[in-house]
Amino acid sequence: MNRHERRAANQHLKKENKTYPDQLISVPESEWPRREPGMIALYRSSRFLVQVYEDGELDTPIRLSICRTAINDRGQWQENIAWEELQEIKNQCGYEHFDAVEVYPRQKDVVNVANMRHLWVFDEPLRFAWRNV
Repeated sequence: MNRHERRAANQHLKKENKTYPDQLISVPESEWPRREPGMIALYRSSRFLVQVYEDGELDTPIRLSICRTAINDRGQWQENIAWEELQEIKNQCGYEHFDAVEVYPRQKDVVNVANMRHLWVFDEPLRFAWRNV
C-alpha cells in the first residue's frame, strides 16, 4: 500500500468510525464486508472490529479476532491493544461470564500477518485460572 492509498484508507476509516459508538454493537450479517468460513458474528465500534468464529467441532472454543479500526504508517492495522481493552471487548461481545485465553504458539507455528489479537472463549471455567474469591 503506497502513501496515497494509506492516506485514502485512513480517511475512509476515520469517516466510518464516526458512524459507530464507543461501545461495540452487533453488525447485521447483510452489512458484513465478506462472509468467512465459520464466522458467526461481527461487532464494530468507533475503535475496534471483532469477528467471532465457531469451528463447528465439539468442544472447540469460540474465537474472537480483534483489530483496531485505524491504520498505521505502514498500512497495517494499528497495534497495541491493551489487556483491559481485550477484557472489555470480550465482555461487550457477551462473553463476560466466560474465561478466554490468548495463545502464544510454538515458533514454527507462528502466523503474524496482521496486527490482530485472538481470544479463545471456553464454555467451562478453566482449571488454571485465578479466581477472585
